[in-house]
Amino acid sequence: MAITEDAPPGAETGPAGEPGGGESRRLSSPLVLTLTLLLAVLAQSPIRGLLGTPLMQSWMTVFVAVTVQALPFLVLGVLLSAAIAVFVPPSFFARALPRRPALAVPVAGVAGAILPGCECASVPVAGALVRRGVTPAAALAFLLSAPAINPIVLTATAVAFPGRPEMVLARFLASLLVACAMGWLWQRLGRTDWLRPPTHGAHEGATKGEAFWSSVRHDTMHAGGFLVLGAMAAATLKAATPADWLRTAAVNPVFSVLALAVLAVLLSICSEADAFVAASLTQFSLTAKLVFLVVGPMIDLKLFAMQAGTFGRTFALRFAPATFALAIAGALVTGTVLL
Repeated sequence: MAITEDAPPGAETGPAGEPGGGESRRLSSPLVLTLTLLLAVLAQSPIRGLLGTPLMQSWMTVFVAVTVQALPFLVLGVLLSAAIAVFVPPSFFARALPRRPALAVPVAGVAGAILPGCECASVPVAGALVRRGVTPAAALAFLLSAPAINPIVLTATAVAFPGRPEMVLARFLASLLVACAMGWLWQRLGRTDWLRPPTHGAHEGATKGEAFWSSVRHDTMHAGGFLVLGAMAAATLKAATPADWLRTAAVNPVFSVLALAVLAVLLSICSEADAFVAASLTQFSLTAKLVFLVVGPMIDLKLFAMQAGTFGRTFALRFAPATFALAIAGALVTGTVLL
């Protein structure tokens, strides 16, 4: 008879009964990082040669330019957004809004200017407003306007489009128009069973300091990650896409608008950085770039997921397509008048 030793309490056993059998096959983050760095050192000669090609040099130039220009605005926006979300009580917004929904919608839309942060912060704040008794139409107007008309985003837009103050004005007016229109549309056609009451915020019960730094870490990881992805996509589009393709897309007004609207949804760039990505797409018209800037902060892949998680999938499946269509229409009307 074979005698086996008992494994210590809490130890995992693999298929063959060996302690830690499942754990031995699991890769940890430090191990993955070490292996990546080791591979980079071993392949430094091919990598150096690849980075020296004109295509990669062009790619790196665009990527670094977009990232470096947008990073200060992203950091400032994340800090201010976390401070307002944590230290300004949601009840303040409820007291400041008119009781009549038709009037509360535009007031909430304009109030979005006081939340200097990206769309990642506007969704939980809108959920908190609904929990505090604010009419959903006003909360949704706030959700859509806050990432697009706050001072950080408008300042970043002015820096990205120097000498084009009409671009800043057009973004402000188009975004506010669409936010109010969606609020009124929900007030008119929305049903209570479409909107799931949002659960308590993730930071409720924590101290203000813990909530602040938790919000900063969360927004930095999310917004920073999407900024890098957006900069990479913009650099790839700029450097790798044949010039004839971009010219063909840019020359056709209808296709250029639809292309940048879909691109805004897919890239999911933080609103504090999207102006620099839009400015790098030099082949496209200002109106097409305006569509990119209006659509992105209102509906993209991460926003759809956050809205579905906060208000329910039934709400998101109805709200997202309507927002997408209305954002394109609002940007086109505003761009035709001002640009």
